[in-house]
Amino acid sequence: MTISRILVIAGSDSSGGAGIQADIKTITAFGGHAMTAVTAITAQNTLGVAAMQRMEPALVVAQIDAVLSDIGADAIKIGMIGSAPIAEAVADRLAMADARMPLVFDPVMIATSGAMLADDAAIAAFERLMAMATLITPNLPELALLSPEGAEALAARTGAAVLAKGGHGEGDRLVDRLVHPDGSTETWIDDRIETRHTHGTGCTLASAIATGLGKGDGLDQAVAAARRHVRAAILAAPGLGRGSGPLGMPQR
Repeated sequence: MTISRILVIAGSDSSGGAGIQADIKTITAFGGHAMTAVTAITAQNTLGVAAMQRMEPALVVAQIDAVLSDIGADAIKIGMIGSAPIAEAVADRLAMADARMPLVFDPVMIATSGAMLADDAAIAAFERLMAMATLITPNLPELALLSPEGAEALAARTGAAVLAKGGHGEGDRLVDRLVHPDGSTETWIDDRIETRHTHGTGCTLASAIATGLGKGDGLDQAVAAARRHVRAAILAAPGLGRGSGPLGMPQR
């Protein structure tokens, strides 16, 4: 039996809505095998982040080594990095990995609750990781921090495709734009789903894309399937918590 092996490098969410908990749930739903290198532990719930402890960079790298030296991986998803030293250590380690392996980088900077999860030094250190990525998946506030000139400029600068997620935009229509390094684009437009239960949408989307790429799907195909899954998961949200609750598990 062949199963796609997906390594997630990200933080833990104690509420189970985002972070590696959402990643594992999503990768499993897509028929993949999820493995993790935890970068930080957060104490959070649907109302916000109460505390955070970053891992030592050497421990993060040790987790990556343990996975890649034995089981291996067909794709890598990077979420919350947490600090500049962790970003640099991860970039050093991944520079030794197979450059053909798909890498999806979700530049987690701001939690759904609004809490900042990356400082200026960490954001600056993202450059090396973005240059290694197959796809970068910023939401609109993150895109503004990474590239005030927009998605096209970020794709040209990094050599990676950029999925500019439109969930933070205004209006009743949600627009997601996939911009390739050559400037070509694909656009998806959907009706906005009015709900407060959107905790973990970015993590879920990026992990679904990574699993599709790990299976050998093309980028456009992987993005389209991941978007369908996220929308279905929002509609299936169980309504937990007093704030931005977790997504549900739609039938596949």
